[in-house]
Amino acid sequence: MKIGITCYPTYGGSGAVATELGIALAERGHEVHFVSYAQPFRLLGFQERVFFHEVEMEDYPLFDHPPYSLALAVTLHDAALKHGLDLVHMHYAIPHAASAYLARQMLAPERSLHIVTTLHGTDITLVGLHPSFHGITRFSILESDGLTAVSSYLKDETVRDFSVPASRIDVIPNFIDVERWRPDREPCHRSKLAPGGEKIVMHVSNFRSVKRVEDVVEIFARVDASVPARLVMVGDGPDRPRAARRAHELGLGDRVLFLGKHQSVEELVPCADVFLLPSETESFGLAALEATACGTPVVASTAGGLTEVIVDGETGFLHPVGAIDEMAASASRILADEELGASLAAAGVVRARERYAAERIVPLYEALYERVVADTG
Repeated sequence: MKIGITCYPTYGGSGAVATELGIALAERGHEVHFVSYAQPFRLLGFQERVFFHEVEMEDYPLFDHPPYSLALAVTLHDAALKHGLDLVHMHYAIPHAASAYLARQMLAPERSLHIVTTLHGTDITLVGLHPSFHGITRFSILESDGLTAVSSYLKDETVRDFSVPASRIDVIPNFIDVERWRPDREPCHRSKLAPGGEKIVMHVSNFRSVKRVEDVVEIFARVDASVPARLVMVGDGPDRPRAARRAHELGLGDRVLFLGKHQSVEELVPCADVFLLPSETESFGLAALEATACGTPVVASTAGGLTEVIVDGETGFLHPVGAIDEMAASASRILADEELGASLAAAGVVRARERYAAERIVPLYEALYERVVADTG
């Protein structure tokens, strides 16, 4: 098949999964065309049968905010026409699925364009619920030929808030390359991250408010009081200054290390002894999955899809959002009890490989593509 993929190219789970999906599809013989305003951050180097089309916009004085959704529709239309795309797979309903619908209308009646939309989270739980976007979000969802949600939690939210028939949505979870995300990944930078041999607590995110990065610092302060440890914060975003300020206020000094954005996070996560993800909400929790695949137990919140990724007491521990003391107690328990940490780590690796390996999930998308093309002609 010839498949177009649109995602946000910046750091985040949806862009990571969309890019990895495209690469995997290309490896399985499909021709993949990424369409976005910048090259996806995980699309590195030359990939056979993978192409990138940049959405270009002119800076016109009339527009305070250039109409990206319209420019995207034009680029999708052009790519579909020139390269004969069989379908486009849009990651996020708004604005991507809406742009795909416009591109399809522009192509008619010359040819058809099948649309598959994957719902990742904030397009449903935040942006799409706003009165300004609710109607267009629901319209874009219903006009898609195929719909997927990354978790049962997100499917249920979509059915409830947008009156979408449950039968229209397939749950296809996020996935990982288990050869890339694994416990024995080399090189391991443990000696550089914790030169004194301390335990390593880690957090990886885009540092938005929903990630509650100040809670991460608060949890670590309590852990550090009982177990010599270092906190490694990977990523960047609007709440990073607040987290750094809180670390300074708590007198944590050089025991908290802010690394910023990294292309090869899979080299860092296996070094961690505990991974913290106290998010306000997570539609899936890709960072948690990546951590378990690397043999790192996760302490997280009972937020959305995290309850589907982490098995409480088996691959990590789950606590209510904002339960800082309880999360700190669980993290300290893991660090102090090597046998418990090893048990959680081993179970996490097995679960990640059995349930979320790319080899298991990518064929589910291929089957959906085939069904969509066959059903809609």
